[in-house]
Amino acid sequence: KIIIFDTTLRDGEQAPGASLNPQQKLEIAFQLEKLGVDVIEAGFPIASCGDFQAVKEISRKIKKSAICGLARCLKLDITAAHKALRGARRARIHLFLATSKIHLKYKFKKAEDEILALSKQATRMARKLCADIEFSPEDATRSEKQFIYRVIETAINEGASTINIPDTVGYSYPQEIYSLITDIRNNVPNIEK
Repeated sequence: KIIIFDTTLRDGEQAPGASLNPQQKLEIAFQLEKLGVDVIEAGFPIASCGDFQAVKEISRKIKKSAICGLARCLKLDITAAHKALRGARRARIHLFLATSKIHLKYKFKKAEDEILALSKQATRMARKLCADIEFSPEDATRSEKQFIYRVIETAINEGASTINIPDTVGYSYPQEIYSLITDIRNNVPNIEK
């Protein structure tokens, strides 16, 4: 089954000059629902009061699509996403955590084991608050394969039921993405979950 996951209301705002207020986001969400989008990523609730309110309002008004809130693997982010999504008939928390060596070294200044522990704790916490958890190893296409296999396996063990493999910086060609997904399917023992 193909599931349509739309990020217009979150990722779409990252385009230069793009900014939507909560009412505009709600109007777009209604149109996405009419189109039959399965999951609407409504925003990043911790990012701003406006984003929090938009996710909260969309969660209350949209009935057919699942509503998703983005969160870093931080307690405050997860709590904000959970609060914003409370009114949703079907809520999803989308966790992300960088896994590439360049991000580990310069963004987090953490070792792989520390990142693995963060992903485990965050996924476990989010799963206690929400039945539907998506996990993204940010910058997956520049990450060491053996490491992302471990991160993905851990996230699934802790309750993630959707794994997203982002090419965060537009690094890979389609064939490389195909190979990465194939390798993940062949090397993550619990991927079928």
